[in-house]
Amino acid sequence: MNLDFSQIVPYIPFMLEGIWVTLKFVSASIVIGFIIGTLLALCKITKIPVLKVIADIYTSIFRGTPLILQLMIFYFAVPQLTGYDIEPFSSAILAFGLNSAAYVSEIIRAGIMAVDKGQTEAAQALGVPYKSMMANIILPQAIKNILPALMNEFITLTKESAIVSVIGYLDIMRRAQIVGADIYRNFEPLLFAGVIYWLMVYVLTQLGKVVERRMRYSD
Repeated sequence: MNLDFSQIVPYIPFMLEGIWVTLKFVSASIVIGFIIGTLLALCKITKIPVLKVIADIYTSIFRGTPLILQLMIFYFAVPQLTGYDIEPFSSAILAFGLNSAAYVSEIIRAGIMAVDKGQTEAAQALGVPYKSMMANIILPQAIKNILPALMNEFITLTKESAIVSVIGYLDIMRRAQIVGADIYRNFEPLLFAGVIYWLMVYVLTQLGKVVERRMRYSD
């Protein structure tokens, strides 16, 4: 089969550095996505029509267009309009964070709607302000219910992070491509990158199960 994994051994430390590089921008993206997604979810359930329309349009745009297109717009097109270059790291965070917010908003909205209406009615009867009710009563219950879906979104972002290689960001995939070009062999470094991605997803999946189990037992 003409395989020689010994040639990538000297490059293993270089490729492993991509794990931290990848997790760094993915973690930042999920935080941004969660914050903006929560705000969008609240806009979708509000009684103010304008906010509902804005949130729906936002979600429609970011869910209806390819993530790679959004990434390339931030990296190539925005600098053309503004005259300022955006670093690959910043472009990746913006694209992945804003894209994730669209999906997270739907997850959180569904979680909020799944909370027993009696909770809201009881809070309103006691005169609890809307902000306090959402922050201390509704959202904590919603988050507990949607935790598996949020973990799945984090896992999805981790896998899709390979897309940033198209803008030269030195993630795992980009490093595998560099190694392949250097040794004129692509199967070995790409397979090694695939193993790294699989291990990352496996660890995240197990971590999600542990957190979900603890939250279930805390009820």
